[in-house]
Amino acid sequence: MLDADERGEESTFPRPSPQPPPDPNRMEVLVYPHPVLRRGGKVVTQFDADLQKLSAQMMEAMYEEGGVGLAAPQVGVELKLLVLNPSGDPKERSGELTLLNPRITRKKGREFGEEGCLSFPGIQAEVERWIDITITYQDLAGAEQAMKAEGWLARIIQHELDHLDGVVFVDRLTAGEKLRVKTKLLELEEQFRPV
Repeated sequence: MLDADERGEESTFPRPSPQPPPDPNRMEVLVYPHPVLRRGGKVVTQFDADLQKLSAQMMEAMYEEGGVGLAAPQVGVELKLLVLNPSGDPKERSGELTLLNPRITRKKGREFGEEGCLSFPGIQAEVERWIDITITYQDLAGAEQAMKAEGWLARIIQHELDHLDGVVFVDRLTAGEKLRVKTKLLELEEQFRPV
């Protein structure tokens, strides 16, 4: 049977546009209440090409989702690995960092600031964090590093570090903030509850 185009007629039914095959390298960000988000990550012990590829894929996933940081458990990988770029702009890659096995060694001052999370779409809330921190971590080659961070960068690192320990940002909310976002949390629980 000929379709309308082959008969020289206009079709009255829209043709579905061909869908590109799913990209096997694209990472999906897990949404609360996915159980992996509560597991945290294991210490990274192998520093190889696979780890570099994982870091690059996570960085791209972060940019695709419009984020400034992403922890491995958020993409279903249970490792103590996080990526970040405070600008969130894929055209400004000079701020990109990959931190492996990070931990805070010094902290000073506290302040509240608004945060969101790629695993909690549509929820923004005030979270109290350290203002000034020093961390130690390993780079992609496994070399020990230390750095100071303050303000926005310190907030991003602390947020992503929490994911590595199975802590999500809503765990850090005041009672008033928890009450304010409760309806949205319940909606996420209903919509994204794993089967």
